[in-house]
Amino acid sequence: MTEHPSYGDGLAVVTVTYFPGETLEKFLDTLEKATDRDVQVVVADNDSTGDDALDKAARRDNVKLLRIGENVGYGTAANRGVAELDDGYGWVVVVNPDLEWEPGSLDALLEVAERWPRGGAFGPLIHDLDGTVYPSARLLPSFGRGIGHAAFGKIWPGNPWTRQYRQETGTPVERTAGWLSGSCQLFRREAFDSVDGFDTRYFMYFEDVDLGDRLTRAGWLNVYAPSSSVMHIGGHSTSQASEKMLRVHHESAYRYLADRHRGLLWKPVLLAVKAGLALRLKLETRQK
Repeated sequence: MTEHPSYGDGLAVVTVTYFPGETLEKFLDTLEKATDRDVQVVVADNDSTGDDALDKAARRDNVKLLRIGENVGYGTAANRGVAELDDGYGWVVVVNPDLEWEPGSLDALLEVAERWPRGGAFGPLIHDLDGTVYPSARLLPSFGRGIGHAAFGKIWPGNPWTRQYRQETGTPVERTAGWLSGSCQLFRREAFDSVDGFDTRYFMYFEDVDLGDRLTRAGWLNVYAPSSSVMHIGGHSTSQASEKMLRVHHESAYRYLADRHRGLLWKPVLLAVKAGLALRLKLETRQK
């Protein structure tokens, strides 16, 4: 683990883009009402060639456009965006651009952070366009919960493994979680850098699960903060490549489990998991 400097109290937002289109402007417009503080925005772009929204965003005084020049995935782009910030920024939001901020929502996240000095990551309540609350604070996947959720999640949504994993019980309350949705997280930069940010081996999916686990192992807390609320449109950048993204999702799921279950005794189990994920992928892509 590398040594990192102490940070100031500045606030920054890093958003990772891939052909964001008109969503980016709405994201930036609503961000202006999400906090009373000055915010530095870094748009870390994964090679969205020909998307005029990026140049338009870059004309804003508080926006820095980082053109990566290739599609390096979500976690790697987020890390590069954070690396653009000087040591004055001690609070960093990593967030999808297809999200709209509720008024005061970022200030509400910061208020929660003040109550949790060992909090490393803070996630707001995330809801869809129709108001449906997304289960954005979950337990870490285990073999039991993971296999039960994978096997029955689609055909039996109310199964006990999925319900336990997604932590959908009653009114949302402020609490700790195993991991928080990567679509919107406020990080204490000291915590983020203490684990060297996102694991760059994950192109997309499970990079947030992995980070939540590593933060916990390093002594930090992942805190769900439903007093802050945002709306996520979702799926904008991956809708054109759904079959590819399904494959990436399954690869990331296997990597997460394989990293945490090493040794000869786990080999047969991991082989069975790999075969099961391959079968699930085949069935899901056949349905498309």
